[in-house]
Amino acid sequence: MLQIQDTFNPMAKINQSLGEFIIENQSEFKYSSGELSRLINSIRLAAKVVNHKVNKAGLVDILGTAGDMNVQGEDQQKLDVFANEVFINTLTNREIVCGIASEEEDDFITIKGRNEKNDNKYVVLMDPLDGSSNIDVNVSVGTIFSIFRRIPPSGTPVTIEDFLQPGINQVAAGYIVYGTSTMIVYTTGHGVNGFTLNPAIGTYYLSHPNMKFPDKGNIYSVNEGNYVHFPQGVKDYIKYCQKEEEDRPYTSRYIGSLVSDFHRNMIKGGIYIYPSTSKDPKGKLRLLYECNPMAMIAEQAGGKASNGFQRILEIQPTTLHQRVPFFSGTTEMVEKAEEFMRNAK
Repeated sequence: MLQIQDTFNPMAKINQSLGEFIIENQSEFKYSSGELSRLINSIRLAAKVVNHKVNKAGLVDILGTAGDMNVQGEDQQKLDVFANEVFINTLTNREIVCGIASEEEDDFITIKGRNEKNDNKYVVLMDPLDGSSNIDVNVSVGTIFSIFRRIPPSGTPVTIEDFLQPGINQVAAGYIVYGTSTMIVYTTGHGVNGFTLNPAIGTYYLSHPNMKFPDKGNIYSVNEGNYVHFPQGVKDYIKYCQKEEEDRPYTSRYIGSLVSDFHRNMIKGGIYIYPSTSKDPKGKLRLLYECNPMAMIAEQAGGKASNGFQRILEIQPTTLHQRVPFFSGTTEMVEKAEEFMRNAK
């Protein structure tokens, strides 16, 4: 089972580079340290390329839809397609990943490696550009990634079972937020650390060491425009948040980008909810490359993540693009929302 460990490294220094941090903390990664470096280096390189394109969004022909739909039936934005290609190409060329699953791809991608021996050990699942509909209006977007060790044996092509692992098996997870600054936030199961990109020299520096959810939160993030479609437990919890009592009413903040809403709530204290609705009875967010990685980060930062009844990281996936309801944030707030869900059954 994934253990929450408060292992802030006193050697970690503000403004330490991401590369230096990985080397200094390599003993915390129970597999080869060189493998972790190559994985994170691939992601940070791709993130820099995507960040450059995001920052030029209003100047070049990268806004709007690409004219296609992804497997979810959603219109693909041009930047969705671009980010997807950049991450796939970068991860493929680093000779560390044997398979990739993406929100933008119908099926998983098999990577045999240059020698075609299928001996790479990791699979990466990702949402290349979360909240991409916000690009046109210059609002923050992000990338989410989840990393698993493949199920042995290596030497054979990757299979669907390598991807359909419960979240507790993740060896690393993280997100990149492209906002007023660009940040990589990630965990390998030993706390959560955030690194901010210095665009002048293209290097990420440790800016948010040992990130933790505050014990108390006062922000709730949910698309209240869908209120009429919400389950009764969520309606009751929203009314609770709005009631003038004790330290309430809470503040409502909803950006419409999971990465951005989650990031704000982790820093300031709050809960993010994307429940099932009468229109989407199984929920809207994808378990494998949205909820699992964010749940791992939440738990490592002292928070909690569930589907309203069950811990996200213990859900056994059945399909690549499986959807689930998602409640994540400050532990006390998530547990209160779960209480309302149970009482409404």
